[in-house]
Amino acid sequence: MSESTSGGSAEEHEPPSGVNTVGQSAASGGAAPGHAPASPAEDEGGDDRSPDDADVDPDQAREKVRELVKDTRIAMLTTVDASGRLVSRPMGVQDVELDGDLWFFADETSAKVGEIAHDARVNVSFSSGSSWLSVSGTASVVRDRGRIHELWNAVAGAWFPEGPETPSVVLVRVEADSAEYWDSPGGRLATAISLAKAKLTGRRYDGGENATVEL
Repeated sequence: MSESTSGGSAEEHEPPSGVNTVGQSAASGGAAPGHAPASPAEDEGGDDRSPDDADVDPDQAREKVRELVKDTRIAMLTTVDASGRLVSRPMGVQDVELDGDLWFFADETSAKVGEIAHDARVNVSFSSGSSWLSVSGTASVVRDRGRIHELWNAVAGAWFPEGPETPSVVLVRVEADSAEYWDSPGGRLATAISLAKAKLTGRRYDGGENATVEL
């Protein structure tokens, strides 16, 4: 499947992958680096920031970010191409470090690797049934065979059958600068109940827990 931009033109073909690229998507709706995906509160036209954002404990917020990444695993990685357009594609997270840095497998010949070389600014967004996470940071291409072996798994082997010594296999590391998350405790049912309550009472839906944290 080809990677596409907001213009819809195919630029190159990459091996589809649940690790590297599980599918390519147009960037017309992609989140700009440093910007978060739409939250339920934003859909209603209101301010998406929690009034208690400044009171969130930074360590707890960082732990929350790691939990959300581990619970979701598949992310949308948004890069900037040579013309300045945003390009997004799904990627499987291989590891998340204590400081929020993220690791992905990639093919060295892929468009995203070239885009990272041109402009290292990226955004990584996650979405589940009741939580959303946007991570902004700087990406780099890592060719450390030891680290590749360390992170290698059966899914990676399905897309790179020659194994971790495949010449074109590289890692993309995203050094996270900041993250913002929205979480609705209790899942979809609790969210639905809260929305119904907001409609009945005429009070604005608060969107659940929301915080921004520097990483």
